[in-house]
Amino acid sequence: MEDRNTFIVRCGEVALKGLNKPYFERMLVDRIKRALKKFDGIEVKRKEGLIFVKAPAALDQDEIVGEISRVFGVASISPAVEVDSDMEEIGKAAVEFMLRLIEKKGVKTFKVDAKRADKSFPVKSPDIARNIGAQVLIGCKVLKVDVHNPDCLLFVDVRRDKSYIYEQKISGFGGLPLGTNGKGMILLSGGIDSPVAAWMMAKRGMLIEAVHFHSYPYTSERAQEKVVDLAKIVAGYCSRFKMHTINLLPIQELIVQNCPEEETTILVRRFMMKIAEKVARETDCCMLITGENLGQVASQTAEALVVTDHSVQIPVMRPLIALDKVDIMDIAKNIGTYETSILPYEDCCTVFLPKHPTTKPKLEKILESESRLDVEQLVNEAVASKETITVYPDYR
Repeated sequence: MEDRNTFIVRCGEVALKGLNKPYFERMLVDRIKRALKKFDGIEVKRKEGLIFVKAPAALDQDEIVGEISRVFGVASISPAVEVDSDMEEIGKAAVEFMLRLIEKKGVKTFKVDAKRADKSFPVKSPDIARNIGAQVLIGCKVLKVDVHNPDCLLFVDVRRDKSYIYEQKISGFGGLPLGTNGKGMILLSGGIDSPVAAWMMAKRGMLIEAVHFHSYPYTSERAQEKVVDLAKIVAGYCSRFKMHTINLLPIQELIVQNCPEEETTILVRRFMMKIAEKVARETDCCMLITGENLGQVASQTAEALVVTDHSVQIPVMRPLIALDKVDIMDIAKNIGTYETSILPYEDCCTVFLPKHPTTKPKLEKILESESRLDVEQLVNEAVASKETITVYPDYR
């Protein structure tokens, strides 16, 4: 009986990085090590284009797979049996592997898929498959070969020193390892969209910080707790990050008192962007990230987005811009944010909501309205009042 379990981890897009591939692989190994830090006795190494994780057999295999699968850059994971690259040893291990599957899953048919990564190995891939298949048939009398629709596709991966036997390829999220694409500032609300936007940018290798706006006491403390809960779920994928919380109510009240009602939404949005930009520059974030989706609400029409973008001088990433709402909801459900996002707690965007918000704002008119306020002072005061916390993953 093995005292250690082996997991084969395959890179996704990382494998296409050419001369930069070793850098991305090192970053991915580091992220996997961090994800498995809570376990004792874990070993993570990269070899021959793959990453191998070895863990004490006493540890829960499914839990380890779950942790690895959340690491961006991982395409798939296979719990595997490691043996010496010798046909007799491979055959014995394959028989034992299939006997366990018969007992555990009731497997009745199988097919062997063999790959000879080490071309110096004296037996070619088709012959490996036939040989191992024959040994399995002899050792497991209840099994039959089915090359078209087998209950189990038995993989045999022959490499230079060791060979690996497995039957699963458990999908990861793919993408790029965290930390390979700078840092961005997400405008995080309690809705469905912005947590998904943060997750999507993290999947592209971007480190995340967050700024959250509230309108206390018009918005409740429970509404703020909801956003922290969402941030913790996002942190489960992109590690701990800082979240800056800012009360937008003083600015909202001044806008309502001094500017046309129908422009309230777009003016508030511009202030949020300006404040977020200032926080981003102070924290070395190279861009803003929002959950905006073209045409979803009044402030997200093409004309409104142009006016919004005019308020800042750093790039604004909108990873959800062309997705259907149903697609966004599906991602939210998949990553675990949906149920928290739909909890019925208000956010600052619902405060002082105009009856008929402008959907095609003119920049000249918006700038004229904005000139009635001391924009720079209000932005500086808002940033100075921010409260910052470090958000940790909720499952660790």
